[in-house]
Amino acid sequence: MTEGLSHVGDRGQARMVDVGSKPLTARQATASARVTMSASTLDRALSGQAPKGAVIETARLAGIQGAKRAADLIPLCHPLPLDAIDVRIEPEGGALRIEATVAATWRTGVEMEALTAVAVAALTLIDMLKAIERELVVTDLRLEAKSGGRSGTWTRPK
Repeated sequence: MTEGLSHVGDRGQARMVDVGSKPLTARQATASARVTMSASTLDRALSGQAPKGAVIETARLAGIQGAKRAADLIPLCHPLPLDAIDVRIEPEGGALRIEATVAATWRTGVEMEALTAVAVAALTLIDMLKAIERELVVTDLRLEAKSGGRSGTWTRPK
């Protein structure tokens, strides 16, 4: 019943996969999300005129911290020595688009770190802007691309 499931033990219990014998390889992943908002809230976020101050920079730093803490939040995620984290937040339509690229030379991929980075940045944007607008929405949280490891390179189809 559990045959072929990498994160399930022989008695059905969740387990962390043993990656100790896998080779070290360069890994990279990019994820993105959007936080939709009214035009006036977007203007205030971009101008630095929100009640909590530097909205974009605070969310960017939160995203970096989120990538570093992914293994603390996701039970079966391995702690990784990350080589680089790049979080970008730009206006796009009636939203702020967050994109994070995470890199490591390790035995397992960095997809969860990239996804956690954008999720934490998105939640931080909501926290920083909720005094202005309560109808903020996080959308389109997704993996955009990954490279390295046994499965190679993957890019989300356009």
